[in-house]
Amino acid sequence: MRNILVTNALPYANGPIHMGHLLGYIQADIWVRAMRAMGHDVTYVCADDAHGTAIMLRAEANGISPEQQIANVQKEHIRDFDGFGVHFDHYDSTHSDTNRARASEIYVKNREAGNIAVRPVSQLFDPEKGMFLSDRFIKGTCPKCKAEDQYGDSCEVCGTTYNATELLNPKSTLSGATPVEKSSDHYFFKLPNFGEYLQKWTRDEGRLPVSIANKLDEWFEAGLADWDISRDAPYFGFEIPDAPNKYFYVWVDAPIGYMSSFENYIKTKRPELSFDDFWKKDSKNEVYHFIGKDIVYFHALFWPAMLEGANYRTPSGLFVNGFLTVNGQKMSKSRGTFIKAETYLQHLNPEYLRYYFASKLSDKVEDSDLNLDDFVQKVNSDLVGKVVNIASRCAKFINTKFDNKLSATCAEPELVQSFIDAGDSIAKAYEAREFSTAIREIMALADKANQYIDEKKPWALAKIEGEEQQVLDVCSVGINLFRQLAVYLAPVLPTLAAQVQDFLKLDRFDFASAKTALVDHEIALFQPLMQRVDPKAVAAMVDASKDSLAAPAAEPVKAEKKKEKKAEKKPEPKVGEAEIIGIEDFMKVDLRVAEVLEAATVEGSDKLLQLTLNVGEAEPRNVFSGIREFYQPEDLKGKLVVMVANLAPRKMRFGISNGMVLAAGNGEGVWVISPESGAKAGDKVS
Repeated sequence: MRNILVTNALPYANGPIHMGHLLGYIQADIWVRAMRAMGHDVTYVCADDAHGTAIMLRAEANGISPEQQIANVQKEHIRDFDGFGVHFDHYDSTHSDTNRARASEIYVKNREAGNIAVRPVSQLFDPEKGMFLSDRFIKGTCPKCKAEDQYGDSCEVCGTTYNATELLNPKSTLSGATPVEKSSDHYFFKLPNFGEYLQKWTRDEGRLPVSIANKLDEWFEAGLADWDISRDAPYFGFEIPDAPNKYFYVWVDAPIGYMSSFENYIKTKRPELSFDDFWKKDSKNEVYHFIGKDIVYFHALFWPAMLEGANYRTPSGLFVNGFLTVNGQKMSKSRGTFIKAETYLQHLNPEYLRYYFASKLSDKVEDSDLNLDDFVQKVNSDLVGKVVNIASRCAKFINTKFDNKLSATCAEPELVQSFIDAGDSIAKAYEAREFSTAIREIMALADKANQYIDEKKPWALAKIEGEEQQVLDVCSVGINLFRQLAVYLAPVLPTLAAQVQDFLKLDRFDFASAKTALVDHEIALFQPLMQRVDPKAVAAMVDASKDSLAAPAAEPVKAEKKKEKKAEKKPEPKVGEAEIIGIEDFMKVDLRVAEVLEAATVEGSDKLLQLTLNVGEAEPRNVFSGIREFYQPEDLKGKLVVMVANLAPRKMRFGISNGMVLAAGNGEGVWVISPESGAKAGDKVS
């Protein structure tokens, strides 16, 4: 028996669970159930990622405290996970005393080991509000053209960008006070200290998918940089020890939430377990993180380095899933394919989705597609037409003609044994996370079982006098074959498995319990196990997921209006043609890699997301991007994107947009353009 701790990526406590999220959680839950079915002791924990500016702003917009905000969302997350059969042993929050203590301890250990640097950064400070001001809270006179009433990052009149400290006659928009320049210490984790260690760690056999390890090599080739782990107040999070008004960046304490969630589980539910047995340096127990490919670099670089620096063990492996598309396209609110977990549960059986995802998933880091037509066909054909159909065809004879009792002997021992023997291969596929392989093997067995029943035709034998025993023997074999299929599908379909276990009156339903045939065994009265997917229910779910895209138009500044009027005089290119520009014009475009520090919806707009971008400059950029139809804020946080860095600032009624994030579309969907994983914020794109 192996002792295993499994975690999932922490959902952000700022919005609902949707189909894209569920791909990773269902994958982990299936693996946990499969490993338990093989006899291993598996602990499965998770938590809400509860810190950051976005949480603070959402709470403020809702008129509640951040604590109430995260508590409300946590209830919704737990409800949705339960609805899909994703059953954690413990579900916590990163905003816990345990996580605060563990994060502080790991930070202090790294500080004492020389892995923390402190460097001052000059910022403008509001003496009346007692807080550092971001660019959007400062106005003054442009240092170049002397235009008044300009924001702290760029001039709307002449287009010059600058640091807020360069503004003439600056004023705080919060208090009207004249801000003073003040040095603010930023705290950095010295990631380069772990360069050699991480290069070896990422190449340890089985630790990471090979494709991910290859991508990480690009980071090492470019050179690792110090990681800014601090944020100034106001910020919803944990204060850094011995650093008043300095808070841990959300990605510091988020992964530590894996440890604290397990720690709280031990305290409240399983005191016989030991925290050190899983997290001490030389632990032989196993720890696995199931994550999406968009957060690999946090888990494969920063996280193991933090653990190593604090003298803790590192994960045994990272299991990485790709993104989810629906009908071959990015999930879309306008098409109704941005489907929330709650909306799905209002229309369809959650086990349909668990099975469909399982039929698609492997150990490869590949995107998965939820094709709704294929979804209907596969579930109806495989689960209803093949698997459940076996029981319904055989059970009625056992129930009505043989007093609910299976035959005293197995009429087809070789056939039944071949199904039992197949369990070893199926178990190996589950363990290797080759779920699609396991499903193919199970469905091949289902075809064999149906072929056997079709050949024996118990319904025809039942009409022949004197063939009662053969009817009983054939149907008993059919029930035994069905039992094997249900056991093998149990990690994927736990609700169906529980129903079958009750129907067959079995005390156990793990893999070991299915090593012998059921003979002279009493069963219960058969009840329908699963209904066919109704395409109308799928259509209703899609319709309920559609959202209006109408949004108030942004108000351009006067200079932009003049440009627009001038542009109207230009002849429009014909359909299928593009307006031609010279190479000299194109060369003026400054493309930069940017890291999305924060992302938030924009009140009053259904189209816009407000992005805070690190472009390698002293101050982050504020950019409004019309991609809300296709992305939620949590989809972009921590993501690397490509932006046009030298666009003139655009004044909108929501604020100043200082740049443009590049995206590509085909009329059906839009995809934000991302650089290769080796890129870092501030890199030029050529």
